Amino acid sequence: MTSDTTRSSAVREAALTQVPAALADLGSLVRIPSIAFPSIAFPGFDRAEVQRSAEAVKAIVDDLGIFERVEIRTAVIPETGEEGMPAVLATRPARNGRPTILLYAHHDVQPVGDESLWESPPFEPTLRNGRIYGRGAADDKAGIMAHIGALRALVESVGPDFDLGVNLFFEGEEEAGSASFAQFLSDNADALRADVIVVADSGNWDSETPALTVSLRGNVRFTLDIETLEHASHSGMFGGAVPDAMLAAVTLLATLWDGDGAVAVDGLESRDAETPPYSEETLRSEAGLPEGVSPIGRDEILSRIWNKPSITITGIDAPSVRNASNTLSPKVSVVLSTRVAPGQAAADAFAAIEAHLRSRAPFGARLTFRDVDFGNPFLVDTSGPAVEAARAALESGYGRTPIDIGVGGSIPFIADLVREFPGAEILVTGVEDPHARAHSPNESLHVETFRNALVSEALLLAALDASD
Repeated sequence: MTSDTTRSSAVREAALTQVPAALADLGSLVRIPSIAFPSIAFPGFDRAEVQRSAEAVKAIVDDLGIFERVEIRTAVIPETGEEGMPAVLATRPARNGRPTILLYAHHDVQPVGDESLWESPPFEPTLRNGRIYGRGAADDKAGIMAHIGALRALVESVGPDFDLGVNLFFEGEEEAGSASFAQFLSDNADALRADVIVVADSGNWDSETPALTVSLRGNVRFTLDIETLEHASHSGMFGGAVPDAMLAAVTLLATLWDGDGAVAVDGLESRDAETPPYSEETLRSEAGLPEGVSPIGRDEILSRIWNKPSITITGIDAPSVRNASNTLSPKVSVVLSTRVAPGQAAADAFAAIEAHLRSRAPFGARLTFRDVDFGNPFLVDTSGPAVEAARAALESGYGRTPIDIGVGGSIPFIADLVREFPGAEILVTGVEDPHARAHSPNESLHVETFRNALVSEALLLAALDASD
């Protein structure tokens, strides 16, 4: 065997031996309810748990013994002056002309939602049918442990004295919108600077086939207040002559889509790009769409998800069914979440939506737009050597040719990485499969997918360490 083959075999074997320890550490991290940033996104949760999670991650990184420094750091959120959530930062300079790689993941998690929908306690990792269930088991504490396991394998196979530069950034507020991310990058630019950045916060084609994410939709999220009355009025005395806010809301919001459920807002763009075959049957299985309920939109299914805009009402404040009375509601508030096609700026998308809604406000309803949040879409430059190395590592680690995929979701902070480190190659990878149910009850990690992801990343690190 050639020296390269021998080295790869040693790295692979070392990576496989590291999987059980990585899964054990993952279980310890899942037990910490590190629900992100209570003061911004999720009121009522304990910041101390995110701090405890950061300290647990730091201890795991410290045990590697390969970094020049390992610290827990925060940054100030410019808009509010609040302190952001704790992140773990580690640095190891490159030597002998080797590149530096930045490994990103996040240790904060989403709230659990309705706990009665969980089949096992959300913060007690539980193995069932080849999957580990628990909040954060997939998104994204598994991303952290894939990075750590790969580094352990590199140390075991080539020794701790390797030349590859390695920086770690394990964020603590990604699920709350990464409010201090840009400031953190600015504050720590020298420590985080890298030639290659691996963002382990995406998914794979299926549980057996790896993927490299090459496009992400952007997002626009805002709250819309719709008002028609100065105060509530009796629905019997004035109904039929006075428009209530709910009537105005449902009338206005319905204009956002056409009869097929496709977005009907002039100025929201689509991207023209081919997509792999993907059946309606697969969509039903992966999304939980029951028979009798039809998909929405037109054209190829994956094009609708990856390359076209979507608008979703994710929240509404209105009288509840339980508290309903014969009253005309004066005000209704809704949260709208828009996914923006790759190639369009989020600010331009918001301008199009705002113009659409203002021009169609029924009955002279007064509209207020507030809490507007932008995240730009992202297209990966796939021409660089790191992308080629990543594809080779994924094929070797999974035993299957990787697929370039788009993702309908958003990772807005990637735009910050591009701005701060314009010369870096950015690779978006992940340990999730389509049945991971990230953000939902019964989130889970497919153990075999995690194993293959860890092996693949170890092979990528070894290849970069051996590169000229």
